[in-house]
Amino acid sequence: MHQAKWRKSSYSGGSGTECVEVAILAARTAVRDSKVPDRAPIAVPNGAWVGFVVAVRRGEFRVG
Repeated sequence: MHQAKWRKSSYSGGSGTECVEVAILAARTAVRDSKVPDRAPIAVPNGAWVGFVVAVRRGEFRVG
């Protein structure tokens, strides 16, 4: 996944301490912590990623 094009998630915190990066690949989406980019990312099928993003936008994962 070294050639993946990573981008910071729009849901990352503004303080720079909560940075999540996402790379869309052919059949899956990879997610990693930008503070430790050499650590293996989590990769899920693209359909699962889309479902997760939809659920986040609906507010299904409220924190606090």
